[in-house]
Amino acid sequence: MQSKKILIVEDDDSLRRVLEYNMAEEGHIVMSATNGKEGLKIFREEGPDLVITDLQMPGMGGIDFIREMRSLSPQAMVIVITAFGAVDTAVESMKLGAFEYITKPFNRAELKITVEKALEVGELFVENNYLREMVKEKYSFDNMIGTSPRVNEIFRLSSQVAKSDATVLILGESGTGKELLARGIHLNSPRKDRPFITINCGALPENLIESELFGHKKGSFTGAISDKQGKFEMADKGTLFLDEIGELKPHLQVNLLRVLQEGFLDKVGGNEPVKVDVRIIAATNRDLEKEVTRGGFREDLYYRLCVVPLKIPPLRERKDDIPLLVDHFLSHYSKKSNIEKIKIDKKAIKVLIDYHWPGNVRELENLLERMVVMNQTGIITTEDLPDRLTSRPQKIGKVLIDLPDDGLSMEDLEKQLIIKAFEKCEKNQSKTARYLGITRNTLLYRMDKFEIDRG
Repeated sequence: MQSKKILIVEDDDSLRRVLEYNMAEEGHIVMSATNGKEGLKIFREEGPDLVITDLQMPGMGGIDFIREMRSLSPQAMVIVITAFGAVDTAVESMKLGAFEYITKPFNRAELKITVEKALEVGELFVENNYLREMVKEKYSFDNMIGTSPRVNEIFRLSSQVAKSDATVLILGESGTGKELLARGIHLNSPRKDRPFITINCGALPENLIESELFGHKKGSFTGAISDKQGKFEMADKGTLFLDEIGELKPHLQVNLLRVLQEGFLDKVGGNEPVKVDVRIIAATNRDLEKEVTRGGFREDLYYRLCVVPLKIPPLRERKDDIPLLVDHFLSHYSKKSNIEKIKIDKKAIKVLIDYHWPGNVRELENLLERMVVMNQTGIITTEDLPDRLTSRPQKIGKVLIDLPDDGLSMEDLEKQLIIKAFEKCEKNQSKTARYLGITRNTLLYRMDKFEIDRG
């Protein structure tokens, strides 16, 4: 283990010298004090990785010393030395946050093992704090990319709602960053130190999703060999992100509504309701209002979820943000690849701005990651871009439109275009998506939006 700074606070001269010698022998930097007051002074100045302290000392005793030290640094690692008859006091020190106690007399092996364990846990604390700060910075609304008015309004509303426990419904096409926004809300909320649990309601088989959400009791069904916590219990005191909420089956919508209304859930095969305290953020690429009208989604659940709706615009409607996103992703993936930042020329940027981005920000990010990995010249030009971005779509025949005097509905026009293309492609969804130059997910979203039978 790397050399660490260890502070020894002990009024017994002989024991203090033994501790100093043992810790120095292990390669650590050792500092010492004879009482709590002197120890606090050294602690403030040096910030040791570990403190070993006696409890019975003149002046400021060990308990007061630990209390003061923990007020300065709540995660300070402390090992307490106590006489055999003073275990109760040692237990009190543990309640104040001491890592461990050892009783006199102790041998060198016992001391060494206890110190190593304390230093390992201390390193984990430091690493976790660093990662927590990195994640918090990454998901800070100030660091999210976008300057267009609609995006700025989303960030403003998200920052405001993050301070509350209000349920949030995030709307937007696939690839627009709904989960990214949900994490940002959680990590800027009072629940930021508690779990953020995600579940994709459309990705699990119907026979498993109830167990995944609410948990089950042993023996409740074939294969239930033990009790299992559901996502709600795992997210207790934290946030549960329900992605693709529009895919949730009607009977599960009833169970979810009960949790939102009453704060209790029923485990599969359980007899007693389980209380949970969970903040819900849901997301969907469906038009839930239309689903409610069609009877596919419960109206009461919709209004429970849609306390604060946030609609993320697709990338094609925020093209001013594309240069910023390009610069961000090129910096990120160049750094990740340990190379000098890859640049992009103006013509290539123009192509990216003109493209319609059916896969939204996710499609742009994946493209730029690939460009960085494959690039050998240090600059991206139009020649490096895939054909789908640089080639103009071929016109197949003429589209004849009779323009009426009383106006035209763009939505009706789009609906008819999708129906005609679907029929032309023999009702093959993937083929239709390619024909229209959009992703299959976008096609399905629009078919559902216009209530087009998928065939």
